[in-house]
Amino acid sequence: MEERFAFLAEWYDPVAALLRRYQLFFYPRDGSVEMYDVKNQRVFLRRTKTEDVHTEDLFVGNKVHVFSRQLNLIDYGDQFTANKLGSKKERTLALIKPDSVTKIGDVLEKIYRSNLIVTKGKMVKLSGSQAADFYAEHQSKAFFNNLVQSLTSGPVVALELMGDEAVSVWRRVLGPTDAAQAHKEAPQCVRAQYGADAIHNVGHGSDSFVAAARELEFFFPSTIGHGPPNTAVLTDCTCCIIKPHAISEGLAGKIIDSISSAGFEVSALQMFNVERANAEEFFEVYKGVVPEYSDMVTELCSGPCLVLEIHGANAPQAFREFCGPADPEIARHLRPSTLRALHGKDKVKNAVHCTDLPEDGALEVQYFFTILDG
Repeated sequence: MEERFAFLAEWYDPVAALLRRYQLFFYPRDGSVEMYDVKNQRVFLRRTKTEDVHTEDLFVGNKVHVFSRQLNLIDYGDQFTANKLGSKKERTLALIKPDSVTKIGDVLEKIYRSNLIVTKGKMVKLSGSQAADFYAEHQSKAFFNNLVQSLTSGPVVALELMGDEAVSVWRRVLGPTDAAQAHKEAPQCVRAQYGADAIHNVGHGSDSFVAAARELEFFFPSTIGHGPPNTAVLTDCTCCIIKPHAISEGLAGKIIDSISSAGFEVSALQMFNVERANAEEFFEVYKGVVPEYSDMVTELCSGPCLVLEIHGANAPQAFREFCGPADPEIARHLRPSTLRALHGKDKVKNAVHCTDLPEDGALEVQYFFTILDG
């Protein structure tokens, strides 16, 4: 029997305003998919090859893109799939502390190299009471006040990581709690490279599966509530979107590292799964202007994207120059060191979107950090 993975998937039909449910089958041998309409009990999509779905995308809670439809994977479709793909899968919280937020690109690189993927992400600023709540289990410890003070000294970046045994893998990437001890025992770990001591030690990692569930709920509430607010300043800013293809290729760390190394300030950061209607609205200014409009919309809603607010004087113009021409082929000839020259594939999958007109910088940032995150 040929190997086949089965999932229960949902798709919101905006025309009928209905949530439609399908069985989604994926055949890893040739990368083909098949869909079965659960309600009407009929084949919806005959087995067809696609380049948009890969085995590593298949886990409950993820979104996959099948021929312009963004499907939510809500459950495993059979025991074989659950055993094969779900048995070792875990989620954990990675919290990058204020003293290392500028190193987020490097940290993301190490996360990707460890075969973990980022499924949620947000830069936030914690109040004293929020930090105390988060570290409540350490309240009786002598270092508690220093811990809270450190966590509130600037923005933090909260990430939900997903992967096989994610809890222990992320803690191994971080290394021993004390940076001095990390230098001796695990010189390649994150804390050995960027940490200063046992408090200013780059990041936090959940210490168990149960703790991970609780801590992820703190930053990314699944029910009522919104979690800590984002850090967007909404003035003197421009918008950068690391596109879904670049996220799936593991390029986010390299791109953010390049942005920081060039002297740009990343003042807000958040991962979004953009619905098609929102992508159309965001790119509306390009409709009828550029022939790639429809493909640009499809790319933006094909998977998670990472949106950055770049802050500083003359940010829209300076950052647009740093991104380079929209066509990576032209960029490689004229501006070979720009982001699109280095990481882009074509005019649609060109690694990043950046604000084109200076007066639109704050508006594009507001669209994500005020409207979509509202």
